[in-house]
Amino acid sequence: MRKEFQPIKFPEDESSHDCIVEWWYFNGNLKDKSGHDYSFMDCLFKVDVKKVKIPYLSKIPLKTSYFSHSLVSDINHKKFYHKISPFSIVSADSFSKPLLYINYLNPELKNSYINCAIEKTGKATYHIKNEYLDLEMSLSKKPLLEGGKGFLKLNSKASYYYSLTNLKTEGRIKIKDKWIDVAGKSWMDHQWADVSHSKYTWDWFSIQLEDDTEIVCYKYDDGKVKIYSADISYPNNKQENHKKIEIVPFGRSWTSPKSQAVYPLEWNIKIPAKNINLNLKAKIKNQEMLFGAINYWEGPLHVEGIFDGKKSKGVGFMELVGYPSQYSNAKYIRDEINRTTDHLLSIAKDQFSALRGKKA
Repeated sequence: MRKEFQPIKFPEDESSHDCIVEWWYFNGNLKDKSGHDYSFMDCLFKVDVKKVKIPYLSKIPLKTSYFSHSLVSDINHKKFYHKISPFSIVSADSFSKPLLYINYLNPELKNSYINCAIEKTGKATYHIKNEYLDLEMSLSKKPLLEGGKGFLKLNSKASYYYSLTNLKTEGRIKIKDKWIDVAGKSWMDHQWADVSHSKYTWDWFSIQLEDDTEIVCYKYDDGKVKIYSADISYPNNKQENHKKIEIVPFGRSWTSPKSQAVYPLEWNIKIPAKNINLNLKAKIKNQEMLFGAINYWEGPLHVEGIFDGKKSKGVGFMELVGYPSQYSNAKYIRDEINRTTDHLLSIAKDQFSALRGKKA
């Protein structure tokens, strides 16, 4: 990352940077032709292996490593499917085009692979694709620069950060073994920084109201200082940043059977200066992501309340990071071994059944 702040430039800064950690993150709330609700998240991470200080990544004999996290949720059936790939292979020609272009795969123990992509296909169009998603997106509003200029100072840390808050989306998602045509609205975050992994709490919310107003807000707590911030993108592209906000959990929570982490599922967000009072409620309880000793909750929200004194509603996404967990790297490795063993046994059974069928 640049040592001194430089204004974010598009499309140049949509691509990769020389920094410790960087990610390209998408979420969305979608519907199929029957009106059934779905959601997704897809994120590709890029890290400096030695400087990021994530224990199991430090063993990788590379300077730069990539990994990906993704999920799809079947809201009507309250089902959550996710994939965590601790190592992603990025093609040699990624980041070589004038526009954002990342081509990668997530290695698996099988005879084939799925080509994954995050790419900008035109002046305001994007395409993402992985094992469960194949989505085209079009941008109708200018990028939202968090904090007013796309640069956040979080106590002893700093980060570049912008969002594409209103992405009209069409394509398909995969639930179990079935591809489903969907449409809706998505959100994209791109963040990069010269910071290593550390213990902190991060409560983050992206909100998309029905009138095309979007809000991103968060509480960051590094154990010493709590920082609150909210950015608003209005339908006319006007943008505002507010520091005096309230983010308070209320109502129900969910306890993970694996990590024993307790995640609040209902939140109230107030921005007094704009007469904003919104209630956010998780659409599904179990949306926990486990990446070694790193645990977080990631999932879709129903949003309803008051905006500028008027009734308003919409959808959103929530990310809760750093909640006390009993899940360790050792348990993660054990679970991965068990998952791989089960997968290999399943392959062996399928091959055995096929052979028996041929002999019959």
